[in-house]
Amino acid sequence: MMAAAGKRTNWFAIWVSVAVVAVVVAAGVVVVIINNAATDPGPAPEAAIVNTETGAISVGDGPDVVATYIDFMCPICNQFEEIYAETLNELVADGSITLEYHPVAILDNQSQGTQFSTRAANALYCVATASPEAVTPFVSAMYANQPSEGTPGLSDDEIISIATDAGAADAASCITDRTYDGFVGERTQAMPTTADGGRGTPTVTFNGERIDLTGDPQVDIIDRLS
Repeated sequence: MMAAAGKRTNWFAIWVSVAVVAVVVAAGVVVVIINNAATDPGPAPEAAIVNTETGAISVGDGPDVVATYIDFMCPICNQFEEIYAETLNELVADGSITLEYHPVAILDNQSQGTQFSTRAANALYCVATASPEAVTPFVSAMYANQPSEGTPGLSDDEIISIATDAGAADAASCITDRTYDGFVGERTQAMPTTADGGRGTPTVTFNGERIDLTGDPQVDIIDRLS
């Protein structure tokens, strides 16, 4: 009897082991899903003027490419706009350059927790997808209304008002929903870095080569044209 009992298959132990394995596998799947969700940049902006691989919003179709990496909370970016925007816009208009805007968010910590830099960058992508012709007017108006560092920044309603005045009223829901926040975060991490690995704005490149800005559009841009 005892010998026979000893040979009995312990189905209870087997099913417990199977259950444990199933739980472990399920837990692993959950972890993978959570990790993927945490790293998923979300949807990319779909528009003819947006390069979803680089994040560039292109204005114009000139042979030389001036790329600008900008944060709408950055006061030096505003200075760059004041000094260089007129020249850049004229070169776009006469077909000399393609101007690329790369909105990034490196100063979210300067807006009292409202993530203004991310919200503003998202808004530029929203404008680009809704009304491409409104991109440059929107950029100019955002700088004209730039909040100071350390403040909450502009509210979504204020950004929507600026977008509407620039000609992109259809961008409102995208701005409120923060549709491209994840994409902004991904592109911010991928932006060019300095020699010591840091990130700063404005970062400007000419045909892919980083420019050490002098404050003179003639030297920094015009003299480089093909």
